[in-house]
Amino acid sequence: MEGELAMPEHSAVHLSEIVAGATSNSHPHSLQRLVGSRPPTERGSSRWSNLYLAYKTLGVVFGGLVTSPLYVYPSMNLKSPTENDYLGIYSIMFWTLTLIGVVKYAYIALKADDHGEGGTFALYSLLCRHVNIGILSSKRNDSNPGISHSCQYEGPQKPSRLARFFEGSVVARRVLLFIAMLGMCMLIGDGILTPAISVLSAMDGLRAPFPSVSKSLVEGLSAIVLIVLFLLQKYGTSRVSFLFSPIMGTWTLTTPMVGIYGIIQHYPSIFKALSPHYIIHFFLRNGKEGWLLLGGTVLCITGSEAMFADLGHFNQRSIQMAFLFTIYPSLVLTYAGQTAYLIKHPNDHDDGFYKFVPTTVYWPMFIIATLAAIVASQSLISATFSVIKQSVVLDYFPRVKVVHTSPNKEGEVYSPEVNYILMVLCVAVILIFGDGKDIGNAFGVVVSLVMLITTILLTLVMVMIWRKPLLLVGLYFVVFFTMEGAYVSAVFTKIPEGGWIPFAISFILALIMFGWFYGRQRKIEYEMTHKIDLETLSMLLSDPGIQRVPGMCFFYSNIQDGLTPILGHYIKNMRSMHKITVFTTLRYLLVPKVAPNERIVIKKLGLKGVYGCLIQYGYADSLNLEGDDLVSQVTDSLQALIENHSGLLPSVPLSIEEELLELETAKLTGIVHIRGKARFYIGKNSTLFDKAMLAFYEVLHNNCRSALPALGIPLPQRIEVGMLYEA
Repeated sequence: MEGELAMPEHSAVHLSEIVAGATSNSHPHSLQRLVGSRPPTERGSSRWSNLYLAYKTLGVVFGGLVTSPLYVYPSMNLKSPTENDYLGIYSIMFWTLTLIGVVKYAYIALKADDHGEGGTFALYSLLCRHVNIGILSSKRNDSNPGISHSCQYEGPQKPSRLARFFEGSVVARRVLLFIAMLGMCMLIGDGILTPAISVLSAMDGLRAPFPSVSKSLVEGLSAIVLIVLFLLQKYGTSRVSFLFSPIMGTWTLTTPMVGIYGIIQHYPSIFKALSPHYIIHFFLRNGKEGWLLLGGTVLCITGSEAMFADLGHFNQRSIQMAFLFTIYPSLVLTYAGQTAYLIKHPNDHDDGFYKFVPTTVYWPMFIIATLAAIVASQSLISATFSVIKQSVVLDYFPRVKVVHTSPNKEGEVYSPEVNYILMVLCVAVILIFGDGKDIGNAFGVVVSLVMLITTILLTLVMVMIWRKPLLLVGLYFVVFFTMEGAYVSAVFTKIPEGGWIPFAISFILALIMFGWFYGRQRKIEYEMTHKIDLETLSMLLSDPGIQRVPGMCFFYSNIQDGLTPILGHYIKNMRSMHKITVFTTLRYLLVPKVAPNERIVIKKLGLKGVYGCLIQYGYADSLNLEGDDLVSQVTDSLQALIENHSGLLPSVPLSIEEELLELETAKLTGIVHIRGKARFYIGKNSTLFDKAMLAFYEVLHNNCRSALPALGIPLPQRIEVGMLYEA
């Protein structure tokens, strides 16, 4: 079953009158649930189920990480390296994999999921829900006290000092939002560069046995492979992972076997490099050159962010099992074998992977490497779909089509527009920047910045939500911020040599996100200022010139504590309103899922034939209502509301039977769905910044998907009411 997800016009706010009537009761939750444990059904899943999921993660989550030996050594600018240099480099890679891979991601980051969803935006939404630090997010939560959510923080503790600082500083909240946006943009950049460098590095193995094969031919073949890969994405993560997991399982087992052979043949004492003193001596000997080499060694941990970002596709336990028992030991042994070979052949580092493969198994390893590189591309493509979906449903990114490719796993999504844009950019990177070192430089910038941003957001989660001891949090922050900060400082020197690529991509994406976010904020500010309250609506309807026409109308109104100003514009110009009018709000909450009994909340608004309807979805839910199904569910809820409220309102002198009859008659007469389509009128008094940003927002808004098609509403029933908002 497939469902399409598109955002409503204003997802951030809702009718307080509706929410005030909600009857859901909050209930306490354990600390274990707060810190990101799985739902009860998942906790109770069998060991075999987790093993099967762990097997499937090989084809989706770990492709980028486990194929990094293809390009780590070739990306380094080594100059006459010695035995001690290689031992120092291996020691750096081992401790990077151990501290960042095992400690940070496998044991800490995976516990900071937002009930199944991972990535930097999930961390940001987690912070916004638990602490009043969001730009719009705090308004969303505070305005809805009557609805309980399964993952809402109910702790009795007062906000921490750090939380109070963020709550009181608009600048700090905006900086935090920018950091989250930058993390998302960099992860998308990772989704572009991982396929490019992985496939290109694998295909480059053709040039050793066939010197006549040109570099251009390798680039062309790599581009064809990537195009085929992107065309397969529409079949969904489950089908792709089922196809690719055997390939990655083979790669994960064969590379450490070759590594063990290399250790025995070339340098059996390689594991003495696990002692950290080799790192210290490496930097003492090489100084600045050693620091610059960090730009290459950081690639050994590339793809680790996919462990966290792809969490919505699998679960915490399966990812941990796969990483700790297969991926981590495989990488440790493979890098050990590569390093052992290079110690005896120090000048072969430019082709550090294929040179260390024994001649007798060269071609089988080439085939496996090429297939594994394709799988490597999959991990970040899936992660990109996940973060784009999160951004769309949280209204920080223009609406794009997001298709749920699995009826059982809501985290499995696919976006056609994003998929084809990624495909074009990946092919362009290969054809324009074919040099593996240039792409490696760009890759290092992405990898290190995403890791650093995750560290910062995780630190805030530890302090403001988990309330861990400051000494423990400080130890975590100092270790990982220092380590990743050193990597960031090293890769920044590579910006002129290809490192500018992810910055250009991230800048364009961040501009789109900020322009969309700014325009949405300005719209909401205008609507809050010019909103229609129930008293004003009552006065409008009391005008004898206003007719109540037959039929049922769903009027989409999405602002806080009132109704959209488009309603007043409509009534004054059309001089009419339907006898049964349901002011409908589609509201996305900063939670992954909303309980079924909280999906639709209906309330009488105190005027004859006027009701409020709140339809709530989390960002891991699919909008699976169709037009007729939506009408049926809402009218059923209305009937139940009317039957259960025998007390008559003074302003609605109808019996229950009469009210039910009016509802049924209106439904049979005809149904219409009305939504506003507001545009900004940019006057002469507007600032240059407003003119530029709002004009950019209008371009984005006019070219993104509409909200209502997601509900399957028939075209003849749709009416759009245009209105100009003065900027």
